[in-house]
Amino acid sequence: QSYCHRLQHDMYFLTSTSRLNEQVIDKIVLQLNRVYPQILTNEEAEKFRNPKASLHTRLSDLLKHLQKKGDRHCQEFYRALQINSEQLFNDLPSRKILKTPDPTEIDTDKEQCMLNDRGPVFFLACFSMAAGLALFWYCCNSETKVIGRARRILGFSPIIIGRHVRNICMLYLEDISRN
Repeated sequence: QSYCHRLQHDMYFLTSTSRLNEQVIDKIVLQLNRVYPQILTNEEAEKFRNPKASLHTRLSDLLKHLQKKGDRHCQEFYRALQINSEQLFNDLPSRKILKTPDPTEIDTDKEQCMLNDRGPVFFLACFSMAAGLALFWYCCNSETKVIGRARRILGFSPIIIGRHVRNICMLYLEDISRN
């Protein structure tokens, strides 16, 4: 949406119920006149700062003038409004439309399942460590006679446990069974 369309949409909001006071309008006009790129000439700035005209008329004329000049001029008005009246800038109807999410759009922040800040490798390392300790405790427990069952499980698990790890576990189980 272009800045001209946004300004046209926000015009009623800005001009109604004296949302902008005279000081803020003067600051905006001065910024549009003095800051690069110069949007308003000196004559135009004096016209929009004329205290003889009503505030509503000056603001309406300024907004119409900026819309005739083009999108860049309207963009600079929004920048000046943001600098001089942040609260009003955030309350603009066009800003609220931009902030409102599309109800059909998927919110990726809510859809992501994050285990922790360290990432999946840390999770896998912790899980492997826990599984290894559980297996070690299960096999080394002197009260249970599960060495034969453990040997069968480890013997048929070349895919689950790497070959080298399986060989080390088998040697350990053989040592335990001899003692």
